[in-house]
Amino acid sequence: MPAKPALRTELLFNLAFLAGAALLLGVGSILALGTLTSGEPGTTVLLVLGIVATDLLVFIFFGRYLVQRLVLRPVDRLVDAADAIAAGDLAARAPDAETRDFATLAERLNRMTDSLLDAQGQLVRSEKLASVGRLAAGVAHEIGNPLGAIGTYLEVLAHRGADPEVTAGMRRELDRIDRIVRSLLDFSRPKEEALQLVDPGVVTRAAFDLLQAQGAFKLTRPQLDLVEGLPPIRAHAHGLEQTLVNLVLNAVDAAREGLLVVGARTWAYEPGHVPPPPRRRIDPPYALWARGPERRPSRVEFTSGQPGVLLFVADSGPGVPVEHRQRIFDPFFTTKEPGRGTGLGLAIVARSVHDMGGLVWVDTAREGGAVFKLYFPAAS
Repeated sequence: MPAKPALRTELLFNLAFLAGAALLLGVGSILALGTLTSGEPGTTVLLVLGIVATDLLVFIFFGRYLVQRLVLRPVDRLVDAADAIAAGDLAARAPDAETRDFATLAERLNRMTDSLLDAQGQLVRSEKLASVGRLAAGVAHEIGNPLGAIGTYLEVLAHRGADPEVTAGMRRELDRIDRIVRSLLDFSRPKEEALQLVDPGVVTRAAFDLLQAQGAFKLTRPQLDLVEGLPPIRAHAHGLEQTLVNLVLNAVDAAREGLLVVGARTWAYEPGHVPPPPRRRIDPPYALWARGPERRPSRVEFTSGQPGVLLFVADSGPGVPVEHRQRIFDPFFTTKEPGRGTGLGLAIVARSVHDMGGLVWVDTAREGGAVFKLYFPAAS
């Protein structure tokens, strides 16, 4: 894309061209009229005045057109966009302009709007996490006590000769409730230990090797995609490993017999900007992937271009619909069939990543399914 001209350059060039053309036209007209009028002074003066007036009018109207096109019209568009944003329409964006100055100004205004959106989304998410965390802690406490009592009564029934099939079913459902309660506690319990320097490549490989040793990849075709020289990040090594394990298990469930890719690479965070997908080590050299227009969630305290590490878990499953991507990390939201998920797994992942100072979002994988991405700034 060719570089746009600066506003002052465009104005000076057009006005200088207009002034030169007017001067040449005036001089040529005077010379021609001097020849036609045969030296009659009165007629020559009137004609000269008429030519000067005509040139002046042309200069004024053309200059007004230039100022309107290059200055006033872009300013009006920026004012309209600013008024729409001030009225609460954060989806409004300033249009592009012909000159570099107004194009840069429009870009800065749009970036400011993106930062407002990011700040608003982060505030809403923080309030949601806090309120749901308090609710989850209270519910877990209130349910935990009667749940223990029911387990005790179930043991008494088993000793008194109750039907083993009935007691086994009750024990199975009690265990399921217990897992939900423990998930609620994990979601609501804040991480109080300090963050430590962690090698993201080591943690990613450890999570991958752990699941491979446990036979979690029996049906899928797993691939580990790590690059050398990843910078250290600040995180909880066990929490980050557990987060990756949860995401990989979800990907295994979604991919079935398809492809699953786990990897990490260096990456620079840019709020509101969607760069081309980074090339993986396992990609063929001629492959290209188009990037869609979806925006990802952001945190405004990250500066544009801050270096860090991007961890990802991609699969070739059905993916996550665009309309569900904003809710996929909400507690109790799940797309699985009833009885196969509680909707707390990804909520715990989001809470854990947020507590470690990172970002997590979901996008469309080049394998056709979903790709969950985790970004952590590099430790200074």
